[in-house]
Amino acid sequence: MTRTEYPWLLPSAMADPELPGDRVRTRRTVRDWAVDITAFLCAAGIALIALAAIENEGSTPDAVLVVDSVIGAAACCALWFRRRWPVALAAALTVLSIVEPVAGGAMMVALFSLAVHRPFKPAAIVGAGALIVAPLQPWLRPDPDTGYLTSVIFGVLLILLVLSWGMVVRSRRQLVLTLRERARRAEAEADLRAEQAQRLAREAIAREMHDVLAHRLTLLSVHAGALEFRPDAPAAEIARAAGVIRDSSHEALQDLREIIGVLRGPGETGEGERPQPTLTTLDALIDESRQAGMKVTVDQRVAAPGDAPAATGRTVYRIAQECLTNARKHAPGTEVTVTVTGGPGDGLTIEVANPAPTEPYERVPGSGQGLIGLTERATLAGGRLEHGPTPDGGFAVRARLPWPAA
Repeated sequence: MTRTEYPWLLPSAMADPELPGDRVRTRRTVRDWAVDITAFLCAAGIALIALAAIENEGSTPDAVLVVDSVIGAAACCALWFRRRWPVALAAALTVLSIVEPVAGGAMMVALFSLAVHRPFKPAAIVGAGALIVAPLQPWLRPDPDTGYLTSVIFGVLLILLVLSWGMVVRSRRQLVLTLRERARRAEAEADLRAEQAQRLAREAIAREMHDVLAHRLTLLSVHAGALEFRPDAPAAEIARAAGVIRDSSHEALQDLREIIGVLRGPGETGEGERPQPTLTTLDALIDESRQAGMKVTVDQRVAAPGDAPAATGRTVYRIAQECLTNARKHAPGTEVTVTVTGGPGDGLTIEVANPAPTEPYERVPGSGQGLIGLTERATLAGGRLEHGPTPDGGFAVRARLPWPAA
């Protein structure tokens, strides 16, 4: 969490956001020094006033005045340790003030510090003790100018005021520390959400890379392999293969731009970017595969493919694209059957099947994650996907996706 711009203006317990709490010992800030000096001077001033009143009264021996002066000075000096031992100092000065009126100011400062720096229970215990002994000091060393009852009431009210003031200050500091901790947690949660968003973005990139670019790169691999193993092919066939390679490379670049568009936010899409594929663009995908030399049979029994939900149509397109890519890699030369059926209220069903290859072929490496990605994509779309070998040694993929009724 960011530190405050002027920590010297805060109490030491609040200046360091990494060290909250009551018992953390930190160095005094400039504000602490100013408060401690002010508290010392106030206690010393009260002690001097009390000492002058005792001296003017005239009945106190000089030896007692000297003892009062020494004890009063010691009580005021003891206030410099009020941050380290607030409970012990407040209790000791409370007992001392019973017989020493000059220690009354130091006792008030110690009670205030106790209420600020310690929880309610110790402050309440010591404060209750101060209230209990409040009638003893006017009785043992009465002030001739003030009545006994008046002195007791004034002493009790002053103790209650000091304790209440200290508790209010402590409550405000605890509120600030609580808000600071909440802000620190909010920043940590924001960082965590950012990391999760980055991870999800990386997963989306990887998924789109596999689903989209694998199809194009497989076409490139097949035609480049044909050129490599048939250098004596007719010029027209070489030109056609080179054209397919060029077109597939161009399409791969376009698909890469499409992937980046998926990851962009609203309003960041480029003007020349192509729309997302839908069910109506499935025919173009089939034609592209046929131009690459694949044998594809299509059985599409969807009355109005343009009315299919965009997400469902895109999922069907990606399933067909991945299955055609897999058939091209693992069963070249076979005839692939693509069946798409369904309608509003009945859902969409796509099935892609191919028999086992009958001729030897050069295996194209694959990651094996395509079917896992298709299963996840179908599940996210609210459907399900099944895949596996067929009894004749081929392979089939079947997915059923929702299409709500109009």
